[in-house]
Amino acid sequence: MNVWGQIWAKAVYLVCNYSPKGNWWGHAPYKHGSPCSACPPSYGGGCRNNLCYKDDSTARERSRVETEENNFIEPEAPRSRKTPQQPDPERDRNVVESSEQMSQLVACDTKLRDQCKGTTCNRYECPAGCLESTARVVGTVYYEMQSSICRAGIHYGVIDNEGGWMDVTRQGRKEFFIKSNKNGVQSIGKYQSANAFTVSRVMVKVITCETTVAMLCPYQKPARHCPRIYCPQNCLQGNAQSSRVIGTRTYSDKSSICRSAVHAGVMKNEQGGYVDVMPTNNRKLYIGSYQNGISSESLQNPPGGKAFRVFAVI
Repeated sequence: MNVWGQIWAKAVYLVCNYSPKGNWWGHAPYKHGSPCSACPPSYGGGCRNNLCYKDDSTARERSRVETEENNFIEPEAPRSRKTPQQPDPERDRNVVESSEQMSQLVACDTKLRDQCKGTTCNRYECPAGCLESTARVVGTVYYEMQSSICRAGIHYGVIDNEGGWMDVTRQGRKEFFIKSNKNGVQSIGKYQSANAFTVSRVMVKVITCETTVAMLCPYQKPARHCPRIYCPQNCLQGNAQSSRVIGTRTYSDKSSICRSAVHAGVMKNEQGGYVDVMPTNNRKLYIGSYQNGISSESLQNPPGGKAFRVFAVI
């Protein structure tokens, strides 16, 4: 061995190991040994084939511990794929149905004083056979409030003994009531002031999908009667711009009557048919909603706009 120019015949090789104690597989540059007991636990090593080695699983566990020297963003865990929810046609359409009627079914002896206590006391349906009833009628043309509604209608001639619909309008106080015999009904007179009403025939009007209450019969004082309305089929497919629907349940009188009827659920779009409308006074706020395939609009503080409600005819 040549050491600084001199030949040492009996030299002994000495290898200095400055690595940590124990043989580390692939890390220590000296001959393999078997001191597994010397594997330093601080390095998280293990023992395999009598050699110290770094366990990969242990290293992976340690690599997941976030330190200042190992400050990386962990990859996002794979998300479980959710099964897509099947569409529900009924839920998506938000189907609403209403059988509320403006017209009230009354008996032959029903008095207007007993019946007319709500906002919808202006249209009545009478049964057949009221000509044979003994319920009294007070007055002629102007009828006293204690008169039979249906027999007053027969007396004036707006319905017959087969029954039917008629409109009633309250007229305030009258000084006296005159008796007469008309259409098989004998009315009696009364020479004392009392509240009165008049009767009229229910008119029927065929309209288009674009017709509005503002066009047909806007709200007035004293209250007026709108005709019974017949709507065509398939107004849902009409032009939403020219057939707007504003509000829910109570609608702006700028709304399409027929599309509002579909939205309110009082009429089927594919069938069309008869509806009743009741004009009302101003409303400060209209709330939009999605019902029966129609999206209605919201509107706040409309200038001078009136409103209406729409009812089923059964």
